Amino acid sequence: MQLNRIITRKGEMKQSFDKEGKLVPLTVLTASPAIVADILPDNKVKLISTDSEKKNISNSIKGILKKAGVKKHFNTIFEAKLIDGEVKRGDEIKLVEILKPGDRVKATGISKGRGFAGVIKRWGFHSQPKTRGQSDRERAPGSIGAQTPGRVLKGKKMPGHYGNAKITIDNLEVVNVDPKTNEIWIKGAVPGHIFSWVYLTKTGSSKKFIELNLDKQNEDKVAEENKVKKVKKVSKKK
Repeated sequence: MQLNRIITRKGEMKQSFDKEGKLVPLTVLTASPAIVADILPDNKVKLISTDSEKKNISNSIKGILKKAGVKKHFNTIFEAKLIDGEVKRGDEIKLVEILKPGDRVKATGISKGRGFAGVIKRWGFHSQPKTRGQSDRERAPGSIGAQTPGRVLKGKKMPGHYGNAKITIDNLEVVNVDPKTNEIWIKGAVPGHIFSWVYLTKTGSSKKFIELNLDKQNEDKVAEENKVKKVKKVSKKK
């Protein structure tokens, strides 16, 4: 089965080494299974994420869950296009199995909201000289227009609301998929805060994919756990 996109929860970032010994920055995403709520025209399906259970939900979502035969109060519903395979209402789809190591994806999410920001933080302006002149102009935007046309032109880079916008990052690489924990490891960073929703769309596969050295990572994890156990034993003896 193949869908054009899946929905995931963003986790923390970490790092690992590939088989060439290079350090790889990683973002851990959790792709929980989804339930087919409805079959739509043009090979589209309406899916319910099982990673969004809430106590209270709206009546419209209750109706969708009732049609699919779902008794739990899941709150996140999304649509995707079915590229390959067949499904029927009520089927459970393991989204983590749709991607594999070496796939290229684009990630879409809502960026972190940073509130009202100045031009230095929002647009990357340089600060003005900190010596001589006025005392409060270091982070000011400077001149914003001329005498003609006598107004500020639209699109001028000014202070304002920064973040909390839909962002898509292309050409990201899937480096590991774990069906047991429903985790997908992406090379690099993806938009959004921890536990936010991130859509992954497969765009192709990498020709120069290098696998992670998971054996070394497991050895380091065991060594760290043993070190913690030794420290606990010493503290108990004291």
